[in-house]
Amino acid sequence: MGKIEFYKGLILKEFYFSGHLSCADLSEKIGKSLPLTMKIVNELMNEGIVVESGYAPSSGGRRPVMYTVKADTIYIVAVAMDQLVTRISIMNMHNDHVGDIAEFELPLQRNPTALTTLGEKIVQVIDSSGVEKKKIIGVGIGMPGFIDFKKGTNYSFLETTDKTITQYLSDKIGLPVYIDNDSSLIALAELRFGAAQHKKNAMVINIGWGVGLGMILNGELFRGHNGFAGEFSHIPLFNNNKMCVCGKSGCLETEASLLVVIEKAGTELQEGRVSGIGQPFPTGHFEQDWKIIITAALKGDQFAVELLSDSGYKIGKGVAILVHVINPESVILSGRGALAGKLWQAPIQQALNEHCIPRLALNTSIEVSTLGYQAELIGAAALVLENRMRDHSQRVGQERQSFELGI
Repeated sequence: MGKIEFYKGLILKEFYFSGHLSCADLSEKIGKSLPLTMKIVNELMNEGIVVESGYAPSSGGRRPVMYTVKADTIYIVAVAMDQLVTRISIMNMHNDHVGDIAEFELPLQRNPTALTTLGEKIVQVIDSSGVEKKKIIGVGIGMPGFIDFKKGTNYSFLETTDKTITQYLSDKIGLPVYIDNDSSLIALAELRFGAAQHKKNAMVINIGWGVGLGMILNGELFRGHNGFAGEFSHIPLFNNNKMCVCGKSGCLETEASLLVVIEKAGTELQEGRVSGIGQPFPTGHFEQDWKIIITAALKGDQFAVELLSDSGYKIGKGVAILVHVINPESVILSGRGALAGKLWQAPIQQALNEHCIPRLALNTSIEVSTLGYQAELIGAAALVLENRMRDHSQRVGQERQSFELGI
């Protein structure tokens, strides 16, 4: 592919992350001249990919024409996984879901067939979507575990033999596949489209079956040396002698995860605690159990609110450590647990008040994500856009080098 195709990709990426842009905006963002930018935009319009979307607000002069990508020209398969539940969606360039989100239980722990099942489910979703496969540019997958996103390997889940996860799935599906840690992708979604936009330093807490962390430092997603940064769940905060899935004891996850909330709810209800949660509880389906608790809490059920407050306070103790180390502008509560909304803010803030040096915590805000449970799917789609451009750039560089060497 030549330079023009590369610049087209850059422009489509900017449209995806910004929505509507003028040619002047695009020229500045991709670092190319305005005439070249206009030429490429016109080519994309002739191809039916880009359309005019109106005019920018007046600033005193002539209002510039705004452009955007047509929603039905390019699609991405977004996959959001956790330890127990997987969701798959076909998404367009406006981050809209095409059809229903496929959701099913897929336990990852000690499940040697999980990868095969995942590949089959993705193929089924694509085949039943009605979307032409040639319009799908790739598959992005968020998943828990220690993930080397460059190698396409998960060292915690999804067993493979002679191929990496991305190689296996790409061969199975017939599309480029990219994977990353679920909490990192939630942070990426918040950075690009959510509460972390325009923020230099933010901590994104993924409240789920574990307690994950995505870090935004200097306006960029921070993954650490090997891509393993953000294992917030496994900070040893408690002397409780409770074994964690990581093999250690006393981790934050053993006291504050949604699985612990469900377990405590079941135990206390069986002991006679009065609550609108009702019986039988738990049902044996974690997703359903969490929805029962959150519904009760949002209706003001005292017991359900107490459960979330206790978990939130313990998460806040961990957040206090982050504030002392990172001094973030904002702590954003996202992921499945964000459905509880502001119920988390007070107990987390209380923990910061008790465990943080006041001057450090004074300018750190606690915010609830507006993306919520959609964040991981949006982050998975964003992962594809970012990596397709990286791969394209590498190919262009290799082709140019080969040409110069006469290969």
